[in-house]
Amino acid sequence: MALPLDTDHLRARQARRIPLYRKTFQLLRDPMKAFGEIGVQAGGEIIQLDLGAFRPYLVSQPDHIHHVLRGNAANYPRLGMFWRPLSTLVGYGIGGEGQYWEYIRPMLQPVFAGKNVAAITDDIVATIIDRVDDLDLKARTGHPVSAEREMTRIVQHSVTRFFIGDRISVDVADRLGDAIVSATTALASRIVFSFVPDWIPMPGDRTFKRAIRDIDEIVFPVIEEARRTPSDSRDVLSLLLQARGADGRRLDDQQLRDEIVGLFVAGAESSAVALIWLWVALDENPHVAAKLYEEIDRVVGEGPPRRSHLTELRYTKMFLQELLRMYSVGWMVPRKAAGDDVIDGVHITAGATVLISPFITHQLESVWENPHVFDPERFAPNRQDGRQASSYVAFGTGPHQCLGRHLFMMEAQLVLAAILTRFRPDLRTPSPVEPRIGLSLKPRQEVEIVLHPRQDRVVEK
Repeated sequence: MALPLDTDHLRARQARRIPLYRKTFQLLRDPMKAFGEIGVQAGGEIIQLDLGAFRPYLVSQPDHIHHVLRGNAANYPRLGMFWRPLSTLVGYGIGGEGQYWEYIRPMLQPVFAGKNVAAITDDIVATIIDRVDDLDLKARTGHPVSAEREMTRIVQHSVTRFFIGDRISVDVADRLGDAIVSATTALASRIVFSFVPDWIPMPGDRTFKRAIRDIDEIVFPVIEEARRTPSDSRDVLSLLLQARGADGRRLDDQQLRDEIVGLFVAGAESSAVALIWLWVALDENPHVAAKLYEEIDRVVGEGPPRRSHLTELRYTKMFLQELLRMYSVGWMVPRKAAGDDVIDGVHITAGATVLISPFITHQLESVWENPHVFDPERFAPNRQDGRQASSYVAFGTGPHQCLGRHLFMMEAQLVLAAILTRFRPDLRTPSPVEPRIGLSLKPRQEVEIVLHPRQDRVVEK
């Protein structure tokens, strides 16, 4: 007996097309501005971006995103041209899809469970305080410092402690961090023009290959040493060395390398970029800064921040949530339609790329009240509702929701508290600070700040 034919896609309408090839020059010159303008044109409607042979769909309404990432997630795997360059860096585990991802994810979930993160929080706090001590020497010169360099260094050292323990020196941690930043930055051209075949040279290709070589020269020896000297530590590498898959097998060196590097990219890169933007947000919103300073002074006092302070830093958490809404670090989430589908009456063609952009969704006036105003209070418990919660996709949603979202919030609160108990920032970069496209959404300009040591406090060490 024949199965009934699904004819929904035959009755569905075609998505409105926007001829993006007419914006080629603008895409090359300022891709983020061009992309933002497209989002405004779409206004939440499902549209198709026409780049000639490449015609991805842009999905931005919360209900539509829920369909792609949750309701019908099996039809929208993380496959296609956008994921190919990333897989060269992180493999096919945490950044992958299919059977291997299903095999590896249960091994990673316990690592990011609240109990394990809490167990290593004190080590992370100690690392953050050490790096802020380093900042003190630079701050007392009165010269501007690079927010990107300093925030990246603090974050990378703290997540290094979480991911691989104390197995590398500070200098080697800096080298690893620099190589990962170089690799992710070099991917920008491949991400924006993902339809260009691999055999055609693109800007950044040589830098990317060189960075991969540097990463492997650091990570593989660390894995080999960890195998020779097993530890009962709670760092990620130690736990993954002990983990077994459903088939009873352990991860090999290449799999361990891919997971560690993938976690660095997902955890360190996005966290560091968010902490660059926070200095811009504080400078542009002095009333918000005043509330943040007051809470940190009241909760933390003159001593360094501790794990016990986290539950009391409520406004600080709301500030960070709003930061990730306003400056959507993970600006685009691509998927590939495995089969034909219909979303809100629009036909999605099998094999097409579907783009979800938190950058656009977080600015929809139909969803967010005054979306271009920086307002941490929108995340106050008494202002939360179901519609807003479903429209906040800073950490994604569905089966692939970011495993490290709790780690980010904990780490970012501690970094903010550690710095602001000792310094007051003065942004030296002229406004406006614009974003630029890469693997994550970094500021286009170099963000420089002067950190003024606080004269009203004698901070305990």
